Amino acid sequence: MKYFYTLLLAILLPYFASAQQNITYSVNPPSFNETESVTATFTVNEGAFGVTSSHQLYLWAWSYDSNNVQADCPTNGTWTASNAANKLTYVSSSGSNGTYTFTMNTVKSFFGNRANPLSKIGFLVKTINGSVQSQDILVNVGKFQFNLTNPLAGSTNVVTSGTVLNITGTSSVPANYVVKANGTAVYTSPSASTALNFPYTVTQDANMEVTATNPGDGTIVTKTFTVAVSVPVQTAAIPSYMRQGISYDPADATKVGLALYAPGKAFVHVIGSFNDWMVNSNYLMKRDTVNPNLYWLELTGLTPQQVYTFQYRTADGIKVADPYSPLVLSPYDDPYINQNATIYPNLPAYPAGQDFEVSVIQTAKPTYNWTVSNFNKPAKENLIVYELLVRDFTTEKTWQSLIDKVNYLKSLKINAVELMPVMEFDGYSSWGYNTGFHYALDKAYGTPEKFKEFIDLCHQNGIAVILDVALNHATGRSPIERMWMIDPDGDGYGEPAANNPYFNQVAKHSYSVFNDFNHSSSATKYYVERVLEQWIKEYKIDGFRWDLTKGFTQNCTANDQTCTNAYQQDRVDILKGYADKQWSYDPTSYIIFEHLGTDNEEQQWANYRISEGKGVMMWDKETNPYNQNTMGYASDSNFNRVKFQEHGFADLRAISYGESHDEERLMYKNLTYGASAGSYNVKDLATSLERQKAYGAVFLTVPGPKMIWQFAELGFDKSIYTCENGTVNTEGDATPGDCKLDPKPSAFGLAYDTNAARKSVYDTWAKILELRLANEVFNTKTFTVESGNLMPRILISNPTTSSALKDVVVLANFTLIAQNIVPNFPYTGNWVNLMDNSSISVTNQTAPITIEPGGFRIFGNASALGTNEVANNKNAVSLILTQNPVTNGIANIRYTNAKNGTIAVYDLAGTLVKTVKAIKDNGDDMISVSGLKSGMYLLQLKSEKGVAVTKMIVK
Repeated sequence: MKYFYTLLLAILLPYFASAQQNITYSVNPPSFNETESVTATFTVNEGAFGVTSSHQLYLWAWSYDSNNVQADCPTNGTWTASNAANKLTYVSSSGSNGTYTFTMNTVKSFFGNRANPLSKIGFLVKTINGSVQSQDILVNVGKFQFNLTNPLAGSTNVVTSGTVLNITGTSSVPANYVVKANGTAVYTSPSASTALNFPYTVTQDANMEVTATNPGDGTIVTKTFTVAVSVPVQTAAIPSYMRQGISYDPADATKVGLALYAPGKAFVHVIGSFNDWMVNSNYLMKRDTVNPNLYWLELTGLTPQQVYTFQYRTADGIKVADPYSPLVLSPYDDPYINQNATIYPNLPAYPAGQDFEVSVIQTAKPTYNWTVSNFNKPAKENLIVYELLVRDFTTEKTWQSLIDKVNYLKSLKINAVELMPVMEFDGYSSWGYNTGFHYALDKAYGTPEKFKEFIDLCHQNGIAVILDVALNHATGRSPIERMWMIDPDGDGYGEPAANNPYFNQVAKHSYSVFNDFNHSSSATKYYVERVLEQWIKEYKIDGFRWDLTKGFTQNCTANDQTCTNAYQQDRVDILKGYADKQWSYDPTSYIIFEHLGTDNEEQQWANYRISEGKGVMMWDKETNPYNQNTMGYASDSNFNRVKFQEHGFADLRAISYGESHDEERLMYKNLTYGASAGSYNVKDLATSLERQKAYGAVFLTVPGPKMIWQFAELGFDKSIYTCENGTVNTEGDATPGDCKLDPKPSAFGLAYDTNAARKSVYDTWAKILELRLANEVFNTKTFTVESGNLMPRILISNPTTSSALKDVVVLANFTLIAQNIVPNFPYTGNWVNLMDNSSISVTNQTAPITIEPGGFRIFGNASALGTNEVANNKNAVSLILTQNPVTNGIANIRYTNAKNGTIAVYDLAGTLVKTVKAIKDNGDDMISVSGLKSGMYLLQLKSEKGVAVTKMIVK
């Protein structure tokens, strides 16, 4: 049932996953009628559910009627917000375990008084927001019970013709039994008995039905299973052009090869649009001579460029799409994508009358003509990654809308984009981590051709494209999960079976979501490696951010977090093997692990093959210390671990960030929890935006790779817990549901990018990044980071550079008052403020420099390259103050490309206080600012060529 629910929820809500924890339970009375009261008792590991103190757990329930029609309990609420009516009663705790109960006063009424009698009920235990859940539990309804002991109910049994199959079962009271094959009775018991034992000779494929009738009250219980007569399978060597998945014959556009790895399956048929979706002996797959678990078939006589659809049907009746299909059609998601035909024009229609996902074949399909065929990637050490979620980045939520924003990204001076997962996920609105088909591009954002166009355009603009990939797990829609599963309710979805060659039945780590891959399995390794190859070769992807790498071990248990977080040698070895394979496809490919583990384990990957210029980049979460600075609190404000040496890495492989999709927004916390002193208040928007600039200064200048989460450069201030209706359910709120996965408003839709104060943050970060990327001084491993007192100091040195700029000093003041900060210049002489090119003469290296609260300074021993945008782009709009602060009522400015431009002065609240026309296109100019109060203002130049903003201090 859980998988049925997942399908619905994926359609209706942005859905990720619940970590599953197994629990024990009992039902009293053990057998019951639907008119009776029932109490269920549960024993749970409260720590694993995160309810050690709150004891807030809820029942999620569903029922089946006599026609096997399923329905949810009407008092469930929603998955992310359980109804209070279904809250469990806390009884007691013993050690880590807690005991809870739930009573259904009348079973029938609890499940909504359904018209037909109930045959069974199902339930699970969950947290209020669905972040953790138990396994599914099914209980039969009725004091009269019949259990089919052989074969198991819902099973498919493949046997040779003439096999005698013993059909056995037991009932709670003597019953009369009838066995039917394809609707025809083949056995009727001569008298009532508590046991059924009928030897059935199998001669044909049949749907079997066994009914047990209580002669006392006429109650009937029905069980079903399937028998299939095995068919002779031809053994032949797989053609050389074929491998697992869909293989197009390069010499024949009328032919395609299909190959499926299916150990334990007696035979496999291909069904599809080319054979009316019927099982046909002409489409029985052959066994490979070398690998008998590999089935293959060539389809011939195809029309080039015509779209065909197909599935595999295994001997046990399971129908699946090809796990290596680059395009799958879904009966669950496609209707919603088709509501807007501009998203995916000419999306092939899902075949009528079918169920589950289907694969698409199209021979001789036109190939994309790449403009950039051999992209030269930015160096790992200088990688500035911009993480984004397509769904929330633009209001249109499409590849085309992202193409239209490439110039926005380029102007920010980032050199890499990291996309949250875009592989085929369940539903049409998601973060993407609920992946079912890792090989296929999800259709929610557009066509593969548009995606390639986006990548190509990024490469044309010097921007690498990195994909976030969730290879720790797969959802219940995955064909490699569904082919070997336990399906108790016959809906086509279930938990992995013991013989599944890809998945663990129970997760081997404590962060489990969906179905946990066994990465020690050769089948899983092959699947993962093929996925990497597909995205690198087909889409020219430059690298991957590997999600949840802590899950790549077989050494731990679902409830042992200590083990999961400790060093695991098998995990080290498995991930090194995957790294080798990724580099074999592209030696310069980026590998980024989201591990967040111990230094001694992360060192194994960061230092791996480092002498070859490789090494894995590790996520370095610095959210809390950076946010403590921006909020104005000295405790826990030390962000010194942005230094790679602090991790024990041999080179710059710590990819630091202050924000990510998993963390609360810095600006939201600034505005909600920021400190204050007198009239200076971090909760004030203008003040907080200025502090966002200082954060950029002490974050982006530190040598080594960095990551920016979308819209941080505009001071995005919507909480990560903002619901789709605009309300906020912050972490820890008693309000049901945290809304973390809900769609968020785009900053473009909010016009943040045209707001002068927010655009000023963007421009400041762009200038800092331009400094960083244009000057060799930052390409160094010689630097110090001193923080923890809200007055951080960063000293950067590169004496080997040929440039005159060899030393940089970065200072910031995150206190609430002006501070005299000791710069510790490495030597005396002339130093340049690299943000405005003003100079100071340093005669005393420790003479304090006064910095306003929320301010920063970036000094260099010489002028920097790239601070004048005209040097790099003759069409760029630039604006600088040649003297700042302004002291005589006249602001001396220098600008470029100001034709028909307007110069505007804003206060920090965003209020327009003065406008004048630019009197020339390029050069020096002056404007009067007499009458303005002392303080800080934003100076904006807006012309035909664009917009530039700089900060002005009036004294």
